[in-house]
Parts: sequence; C-alpha cells; structure tokens
Amino acid sequence: MAVLPIRITGDTALHTPARPVERIDDEVRQLVSDLYDTMREAPGVGLAAPQVGVPLRLFVYEWADEDGQLFRGTAINPTLLISPPPVGEPDEDVDAEGCLSVPGERFPLLRSERALLRATDIGGNDVEIEAEGWLARIFQHEYDHLDGLLYIDRLAHPHGKAAQKAIRKQGWGSPGRSWMPGVDRLEG
Repeated sequence: MAVLPIRITGDTALHTPARPVERIDDEVRQLVSDLYDTMREAPGVGLAAPQVGVPLRLFVYEWADEDGQLFRGTAINPTLLISPPPVGEPDEDVDAEGCLSVPGERFPLLRSERALLRATDIGGNDVEIEAEGWLARIFQHEYDHLDGLLYIDRLAHPHGKAAQKAIRKQGWGSPGRSWMPGVDRLEG
C-alpha cells in the first residue's frame, strides 16, 4: 500500500492541464494502484493524477450507490460528454460537493445530471459508461482536475466568495501545500 500526499489548492499541479498518457506501463499501473490506496485512505470517491502532483490525464473512482452497487474504475485519457446543466440555485444539501484538494470544505455546485465517459481502462480496453446522478458528478469533478480546474473555480456567488475566504483562513492558495491521508488531521 502506497499512500501519496494530496496537493492543496494553489499548487500549480492542480491548476495546469494534464498531458495525455502515452502508454500504459508498469509506472502507470503503479500510479493507479497508489491513487486507489490514497483515495481510500483519505477517504474519497475519486482521485485524479494531478492531485498527487502527476500531470497525466487519468483518474480513479470508487463509489457505491444507495442500493450497494459498486462503481469502480480507472479512466485514462478520458473524454466526457454531459447533458445541459440545470439552471437555478444549487441546493445546499443535495448539491454539496467536496474535494480532497480543498480538504474539509463543502460547497453547493450545480452539475449536469447525466454524463457519458469514454476512456481507456488500466487493461488498455476502451470503455464507455453512461452515468447519472452522483456518478455523473464524480466524473465531472475528476475530469475537471485533468483540465486544471477545481470545483471551487466553478462556484457562483456567494459560495465562491465563501470558498475563497476558507482558503485564505487555512493559508492555502500557494504552491507546495499538501496533506497526507491517514497521517494529517484536517479540520472542517
């Protein structure tokens, strides 16, 4: 088990578009294994390579719905198609989203209800997954990381202002900040 430090907002790795994975080799397979270990230890439901400082277009996810159905996979060089996002105000409970790179904070964000993920899995197979609800949200959130975006970058007023205030209060927003799941105690 290898748990990696997770970068915190402000680190350049989080705000720079990632580059494509050129080939799935032992190094990429080890990264994917480490991402799963780190995600579980955090705990989280998804983790993108840029969040651990690796600028590659890949993410992992693992989430069980309310019926206990497990959704788990690796998305390498993904593309994501989404339905039109809803309009209006996000619900503070239903649409609350968090991020391991903004630890301990949650803010409401409207996301598209449906998404179509096309990617390569760790075995080199092409996959296509139609997702709805929370799984669609996970895909959109992790895909944003590959483009150098954090969910807080998408927040509307007043939630965006509250997120920036929380970042300043924590002393984040500059390069080189990270936390170690299973070791660091985070407030929030």
